[in-house]
Amino acid sequence: LPSAKLEQMQQFTQQPDCHIVTIADAHYPPLLRTAICPPWLLYVKGQLSALSVKSCAIVGSRQPSASAFEWAFRFAKQLGEAGLAIVSGLAIGVDGQAHRGALASLSPTIGVLAGGIDIMYPKRHQLLAERIQEQGCLVSEHPPGTLILPFRFPQRNRILTGIAAGLL
Repeated sequence: LPSAKLEQMQQFTQQPDCHIVTIADAHYPPLLRTAICPPWLLYVKGQLSALSVKSCAIVGSRQPSASAFEWAFRFAKQLGEAGLAIVSGLAIGVDGQAHRGALASLSPTIGVLAGGIDIMYPKRHQLLAERIQEQGCLVSEHPPGTLILPFRFPQRNRILTGIAAGLL
């Protein structure tokens, strides 16, 4: 790796609760390790232990009906209370509600990002992301500063579903 990249990685890991997890690391999500084309490393902000909790992914519309919005929260809360971590993409709509439901259940929640670990998208979820880091973690395969581009969302989704034992 170029020295600038190594320096960037070192600066990231010197921040509180910031980690780089390689595919060979014990903290690497075990199901993701067996997925097709797993990322070689993950940038993680928050509680590493969240990555080892059996989890369910909850994803859905960015413009859900009122009913879907309510059910995303309920399902996440009940699955969290049953001992599962909730994984989602921190998007507006169902994803955000799934994270909120997990937080309400006091279970871990994992937000998988489509860009750099330091770039919050959507920006309105900044406070939600901070809460997630306290009770779970944020994950990205991209180093800090990586811009969010449309083709990165399918890449994010392969990680999101690769971490989880199930998908709702």
